[in-house]
Amino acid sequence: MSDELFWDLADEMRAADSALSEGTIMSSRCLRLNGDFLAMPHHKRDGLVVKLPASRVAELVASGTGEPFAPAGRVFKEWVAIPKLDEELWRSLLTESKAFVGP
Repeated sequence: MSDELFWDLADEMRAADSALSEGTIMSSRCLRLNGDFLAMPHHKRDGLVVKLPASRVAELVASGTGEPFAPAGRVFKEWVAIPKLDEELWRSLLTESKAFVGP
């Protein structure tokens, strides 16, 4: 289910900005901005994985909204996993990520 929600939101964003494209990372489909990783559906379970400033990731983890993203046991400081399927939250975080990753 998270794949479908993610790609619906990604399609909306790509329709408005040609710098956004589909790519791959860790053998999974992802959304990129000018070639840089932006976000992806969680590769092992339902949820969103999104790139944000480390301070924002810490805030989302502390509030219980997000979880550290640690594939193979290594925590990515600027990536957060959002387990809850919430369209408005995901849209907001994708917008934040675009501002963070973009020029």
